[in-house]
Amino acid sequence: MSQQDGEPRVDESELMDITGDPAHARVLRESLEKLADGVAGETLREFATEVLAGRVALRDAVRVPAYGDALVVGGRAFHDEWSRLSEAERQLLAAEGDRLLESKEREMAAARRTAAERRQSGRQRRSRHDGRGWSPY
Repeated sequence: MSQQDGEPRVDESELMDITGDPAHARVLRESLEKLADGVAGETLREFATEVLAGRVALRDAVRVPAYGDALVVGGRAFHDEWSRLSEAERQLLAAEGDRLLESKEREMAAARRTAAERRQSGRQRRSRHDGRGWSPY
């Protein structure tokens, strides 16, 4: 990835106001990460890097003329390709997208369960009076 380690990162919670759904927010963040790798050219690499680093909000970034123009060009190419597909091909791609979102939802639910189990097991291992958090000084 093009971002430096230790640089602030935008997470899904900051994209939720746009997507309204955690799985969609994860997919959006992952898409921004791909753009930040430069797969769609320098302008969109810069756009995604700025958004992911938190230097500019996504809603504000799309209003920057250079970024907006690059997104429109990419959207036009997507629209042209989509128009060439048959209805059956479109349905297959839509079903693939649905499966991707369902997979993200399962992945996120499993991560939440694992985190909850770790918190619970951590509480069970420590006695109530283990001496942590107390100091006479």
